[in-house]
Amino acid sequence: MNEEKTMYKKLLPEVQEQIERDRANNTVNPYRFNDADAVRRDPTRDKANLWRTTFIRDTEKILHLPVYNRYADKTQVFSFYKNDDITRRALHVQLVSRISRTIGAVLGLNTDLIEAIALGHDIGHTPFGHAGERFLSELLHKETGLYFNHNVHSVRVLDTLFRRNITLQTLDGILCHNGEFEQQKYIPRPFREGSSSSTSSSQADSADVPDAADGVPYAAGFFQQFDATVNDCYTQGDAAIKKLVPSTLEGCVVRICDMIAYLGKDRQDAARAHLITDETQFTSHEIGTANAAIINNLTVDIINNSYGKNYILMSPEYYNDLKTAKKENYEKIYLAPTVSSELDTLVKPMFSKLYYKLLDDITKKDKRSTIWKHHIEFMCENTGWYTESDTPYEETDPNMITADYIASMTDDYFIDLYEFLFPKDKMTVQYKSYFEDMQ
Repeated sequence: MNEEKTMYKKLLPEVQEQIERDRANNTVNPYRFNDADAVRRDPTRDKANLWRTTFIRDTEKILHLPVYNRYADKTQVFSFYKNDDITRRALHVQLVSRISRTIGAVLGLNTDLIEAIALGHDIGHTPFGHAGERFLSELLHKETGLYFNHNVHSVRVLDTLFRRNITLQTLDGILCHNGEFEQQKYIPRPFREGSSSSTSSSQADSADVPDAADGVPYAAGFFQQFDATVNDCYTQGDAAIKKLVPSTLEGCVVRICDMIAYLGKDRQDAARAHLITDETQFTSHEIGTANAAIINNLTVDIINNSYGKNYILMSPEYYNDLKTAKKENYEKIYLAPTVSSELDTLVKPMFSKLYYKLLDDITKKDKRSTIWKHHIEFMCENTGWYTESDTPYEETDPNMITADYIASMTDDYFIDLYEFLFPKDKMTVQYKSYFEDMQ
């Protein structure tokens, strides 16, 4: 640990002096996203006031969503450990929020927008982490030709299933957050009048956001662009996901901080799970190898290279180290047999069997089934506003309903439901005990 302390970087003197001068002069970052420019699908509702501003409203809508509680029992990386010290997805979104707001505050960005994006970015994640996401996508694609991605489903949860009238800027940041595709430089792609979608618009200065006085017409046009992009993600999968770029600097900050939040934390968890001995077996020299050093050093580097700019930038050395750190995490942690083998050999067939059982129940419109009692009725009780022209949820594609239900599950609920529906099945999960090291 003493060696790690020597690796803590500080802001460049000239950058710190500039920040202090700007604060003394009350300088406002011209590239921050302003609350007044936010747009909602229904602009007549959810008006901001002094104590519940635009993006605070979004954050509260997300926090009070019934499925927000389920973050607490969804896998981040390690699925089968009875160990309260190993990170679950609830802590991950908090860490992303904290790191993002730290950077955003120093850069003079809209920290309320950052918080809303960060807390909502994984709301649509499946049980069993990225493995569960992959299993569900394979099943959905086989039946419908569509792909399941957690960032896209997070938008579906907020914008379609629960209809909370979340702002376009928060939804866009959530859609574009995917932390699996790192970049050295993030240049926002603002929504533009006349553009077909955010994935095809040219990279542009984030200050080029239309004036709010343009009102509803441009808001509707922007949502058309956004909806087209979401549809591309369903039909094209990773080919469309890889093209996503946030429309705001705030969204760009959350995207890079999604990686910063998990790189070192996953190493801490791997050590607690006895998968690795400690962080010294990793080789990223500039950013450090332990969680605290990684967070500090990448935060400092981003501020040094991004302050006063209309983009988010890492230095080449730190960016290369970030890629190295991520690569080593995959080699030593994510793809380690003890992490991946049980998911592929046990949970994957459970996903398939459960998917087709639930699909059959919903296709038959069995109102005594668990998917009807635990999911459709739950959705009907908790959904937001609808119009008369909307299709009732239970009449939508049975495959989408099935995917919605499975994605909403916590790890424990998934296992309990499987055992409830298939009590004689021999596939059972063996959890690693708190006291495994004493046996």
